[in-house]
Amino acid sequence: MNTNALLKLLVETESPSHDKAAVDRVGAIVAEEARKLGAQVEIVPNQGTGDHVIAKWAGTGKPILFVCHMDTVFPVGTINTFPYREDEGKITGPGVSDMKASLVISLATIEEARVQGVERALTLLCTSDEEIGSVTSRELIQSLAQESELVFVMEPGLINGALKTWRKGGGGFTVKVKGRAAHAGGDHEKGRNAIEEMAHQVLAIQKMTDYEKKTTLNVGVIQGGTVSNVVPEECSIEVDFRILQPNEWDRINGLMQNLKPVLEGTTVEVTGGLNRGPMPFDDLMQTTFGKAKTIAAQIGIDLKAGGTGGMSDANLVAPLGIPVLDGLGAIGEGYHSDREYIFAGSIPQRVKLITALLKNW
Repeated sequence: MNTNALLKLLVETESPSHDKAAVDRVGAIVAEEARKLGAQVEIVPNQGTGDHVIAKWAGTGKPILFVCHMDTVFPVGTINTFPYREDEGKITGPGVSDMKASLVISLATIEEARVQGVERALTLLCTSDEEIGSVTSRELIQSLAQESELVFVMEPGLINGALKTWRKGGGGFTVKVKGRAAHAGGDHEKGRNAIEEMAHQVLAIQKMTDYEKKTTLNVGVIQGGTVSNVVPEECSIEVDFRILQPNEWDRINGLMQNLKPVLEGTTVEVTGGLNRGPMPFDDLMQTTFGKAKTIAAQIGIDLKAGGTGGMSDANLVAPLGIPVLDGLGAIGEGYHSDREYIFAGSIPQRVKLITALLKNW
């Protein structure tokens, strides 16, 4: 397999999450490559987002599952200003790290494993909506994981090559305040300023952050009012929250649902909730990573453990009690920006590592 040629094709086949046709074009490429390697391929249809692709290779034992996503955060046309480029050991381009390179690594690993005589059953799941919450893919991820002995979530690795052995969970809330509109000059006292009320709510929400518990809340978007000479009737905010301790969800949800208006004549409405629970570095993760580290050492790789406040599909697998390794994708930095790159050498390195895991697990 010419990994660089395939990576270039995938990066240049742009696939923003909300563009079904674009994501399906990537799905068609992945499906064809999997068929060339002898897989039985199933296309799981979707209406709002791209179709999911499942490729299965028959073999012995319970399968090992590779989980990748085909969607990116970059709109179609980004490739014109941020082209695919190979230079001085780095490869750049929209989605090259998150996670077009992971599609290549997965396919190349499966090819190499079969060449080396690995007969284990393998499954490759390529989803279409990870970047927007895995709404249509989460049941598929979890059902395939429950059939598997081990799950590889092919998100990019940390810059030092470490796997992601813990992740925060999180989600979001929308808070809407309703006041009463009035003329700001002639009837000011009759108005109920929704922005003023929201200011009280913003401060209360920000104070729910607890750094010792690794819990953060961030009011990231605020909208309200129409023109400056009208007392604003409505205001809304978008709140991102992240948790590392599972019981923190109950605390945060309780506080958010119990928000009360401070100003008479205003109302507060809260919607939203948890998207993914946390993936802690618990006993199962420690055991799983320890086994991977031992296997990696046998081929001269010093595998490291790390973590991140970001979420992935590994958050959906970990609560099931199934061993999962996350961050096995290419090594680089800058994803979700025009600085996104990978080290070209990390592709064969990851293929070597994951092939060893398949052989020796």
